[in-house]
Amino acid sequence: MTDTAFRAAGHNWRLYCGREAIEQGLKESVERVRCKRAFVICSPSVNRRTDTVRRIEAALGGLYAGVYDGIEKDSTYASVVAAKEAAVAAGADLLIAVGGGSVIVAVRAVAIFMGETGDPFALMTQYPEGKPAYSPRLLAPKPPIVNIPTTPTSAMNRAGTGLKNPALDQRMEYFDPKTRPQAVFFDDDALLSAPPSLIRSTATTLFAGLVGAMSQRGLNPLAQGDRDHAFKLAHAAYPRLIDEIENPRLRTDLCVAAFLMNRAEDDGLRRFRGGPFSGNYAVSTALHVRYPHVGQGESTSVVHAPKIRLSEDVDAPTARQVAEALGVWHANMDGRQAALAVADLLDDLYTRMGVPTRLRQIDIPRDDLRAIANETVKNFNANAGVRSAAEQIEDAMRLLEAAY
Repeated sequence: MTDTAFRAAGHNWRLYCGREAIEQGLKESVERVRCKRAFVICSPSVNRRTDTVRRIEAALGGLYAGVYDGIEKDSTYASVVAAKEAAVAAGADLLIAVGGGSVIVAVRAVAIFMGETGDPFALMTQYPEGKPAYSPRLLAPKPPIVNIPTTPTSAMNRAGTGLKNPALDQRMEYFDPKTRPQAVFFDDDALLSAPPSLIRSTATTLFAGLVGAMSQRGLNPLAQGDRDHAFKLAHAAYPRLIDEIENPRLRTDLCVAAFLMNRAEDDGLRRFRGGPFSGNYAVSTALHVRYPHVGQGESTSVVHAPKIRLSEDVDAPTARQVAEALGVWHANMDGRQAALAVADLLDDLYTRMGVPTRLRQIDIPRDDLRAIANETVKNFNANAGVRSAAEQIEDAMRLLEAAY
């Protein structure tokens, strides 16, 4: 535990959770911010294979302004521009995101493009040669957002946005606290509408992130409380998905874990910097953005244990904290032994869950490794200009080779 001096942040939000949460709370949520034209944005599958959009329309009545259902995997720039044009044409004054992380991230970008008048390429994070990356300040008001996640995605209440654009050598990254949602809904049927493979993938990303978070020490009491309970929920729910994939309670518990994890980071938990136990966010992002057939969970699981095994000097108290949380700590272990025990457990768990543990299992050509490593440089969350491009690439190459 750290000393009593710490900083915490709060944000204006409401959480609605349970059966028929949409019917019971969505109209109230829109009216609370005095909006009249609520516009839904989702993927084709959400609109055409589930009844969630129809439920939203019925719940909102005259406040419903329409739907755009063309958001693509990894939040493509082209689909975001199309969604923004559709929202403007509908006279939208509030945006409702329904789906997983790609949709929720895309809706933040739609809000930014609706509010800001500048060139999207000038508004995104910049990577000047030889200087640290920086994100331009986005000061214009944004339409309020309501998120209805269908997976336990950590994107549900964040402020960062990353868009896939094949025309660029980087994602289009934005940061705007005004795009945090004013309400989040964990609706049982909406969560059950996501296919098992997607839930498993997203839950893997969440669980891996919480394993990394458990390595952080000296947290303030707010961050530690949220982090510890988020891990407890995910550690209990994630392994049960294999046998109880249609259990709404497990999906809800995983969503609550993601929400608490985000809140812990607002209050002092360091994101993406959990040392050897945190995997490699830049490599995982490069994998799932580069290869459409690779999900975020799969791009996380293939590098998680290899990253731990590559770490030679592991702090013993830190390793013990993670090993104890996962139930693999034994007396007289040193840091390296504890880390290897954690890596072995993760390999076994991920295999049992049906997610890959090696790059070759997801059909990544070995000849592509250098190109993948090159794509890890321009990723603000993982490398905001702190390290040189050469260092970043070589670290990524070592991990990719070990993970193959």
